[in-house]
Amino acid sequence: MKEEVLKALDSVRPFLQADGGDVELVDITEDGIVKVRFSGACVVCPMSQMTLRAGVERSLQREVPGIRRVEAVSN
Repeated sequence: MKEEVLKALDSVRPFLQADGGDVELVDITEDGIVKVRFSGACVVCPMSQMTLRAGVERSLQREVPGIRRVEAVSN
């Protein structure tokens, strides 16, 4: 599952990088929760929660069966 999640993150990464941000995989729990860490401009962006839900989470759920939720964690 980790490789599938990394591949899905790679598909959304160019959109984040275009605005000066990025995302990295932190953990995948056994119950389908993916934990990611935003970096760059995404850390201070007021739209990061919307990006997390509408962009990252939707993409992962569409591409990786079994993903229930995506959560952002801080450093």
